[in-house]
Amino acid sequence: MTGAGAGAGVVERVNALGACWGRELGFEGGQVWTALGVWPLLAMLAAGAGGPAQAELERALGVPVEQAPSAARELLAQVRAVPGCAAALGLWTAREIEVEPDWVAQLGPSLWRQLTGDPAKDRAELDGWARERTGGLIHRMPVETTGAQLVLASALAVRTSWAEPFQERRGPAADGPWAWQPLRRLSVTSPALFERIAVAEGSAGPVTEVRVAGAGEVDVHLVLGEPEAAPGAVVAAGFELVSGATWRMPMAGLPDGEPWPGLVLETVAAPTPRDRGSLETVAFAVGAEHDLLAHAGLFGLRTAAGAGSHFRGISRSTPLRVGQAKQAATAEFTAKGFEASAVTAVELSRGGVGLPGLFRARHATARFDRPFAFLAVHRPTGLVLVAGWVAEPTRA
Repeated sequence: MTGAGAGAGVVERVNALGACWGRELGFEGGQVWTALGVWPLLAMLAAGAGGPAQAELERALGVPVEQAPSAARELLAQVRAVPGCAAALGLWTAREIEVEPDWVAQLGPSLWRQLTGDPAKDRAELDGWARERTGGLIHRMPVETTGAQLVLASALAVRTSWAEPFQERRGPAADGPWAWQPLRRLSVTSPALFERIAVAEGSAGPVTEVRVAGAGEVDVHLVLGEPEAAPGAVVAAGFELVSGATWRMPMAGLPDGEPWPGLVLETVAAPTPRDRGSLETVAFAVGAEHDLLAHAGLFGLRTAAGAGSHFRGISRSTPLRVGQAKQAATAEFTAKGFEASAVTAVELSRGGVGLPGLFRARHATARFDRPFAFLAVHRPTGLVLVAGWVAEPTRA
């Protein structure tokens, strides 16, 4: 993703927002979230905000407010150009609200429709949009429409098949929290995988990372920390690796037997002298819903959600405040590929005022058989499309 609007700086800001969000989330179970679904909405809100609300949104975005709408449009357009990905904006306004034409023009091509005021009709309309834009993965718009003056939403869908498909079998993990559970276990071995396994020492301590290559432009990075490492810290370590803030050590630079999470590195007899890597993991499916106002400071929404009129650039005649800001997201990892989807919405309400061979070769085996992090990444730019935590795998 190149260009003045959605260049490396915007990718860094979106990834940084996703990493900070991950540190603030609770991890009682599995998690999935996407800052990519939130950032364009904040950009459009900032363009219509004023006073302290605009200043807070600008700090959360990390770019000047006058540049934010064009950066958001270019970001979404370039995500749509990635094979297997889709991204969209949607806008719905109440009949009685007069929306500033200049603000609407900054949205670019979007679905702008009216809210009828009938909760059932409006719910059906918004839910239908969410299903259509995510290929049926998200069935419901995460915000309520009763009393809404404006709903601004984004939808994101990510699909990729694996460059090297996994083999699937049923069985339990050998030990740990998933021991003796009937799991869908996935495995793949190839020379190319040896180059995609790495270890690092970051903020979460030692971690092992495996990049599962997609057939298109999207890869999924799996990150495993020590058993006692906090989930949020392991996810943050994944963002550090993607951004380059933490240095990866490839397998070629490690001695045999070095202890890293889930990793076995050894020299073995092989039919060819080529080094090989193996990944043993599990199929998983996670879903989550997030209330962005629970982290209002992170997203620059604290003032915007308070009493008052904060969006005169959106409507001069109707005082507006953020009433709801939520995200629904899902992700599934199988033997054939990965798919994820998210719908993020902000609602504005009225404000108040093998066999032994002849050669020796190195074999790296990464076993992800206990909770781990995942990040779906656009390979050419490093943009994290979706991130999450696997607390429980898919059972057989």
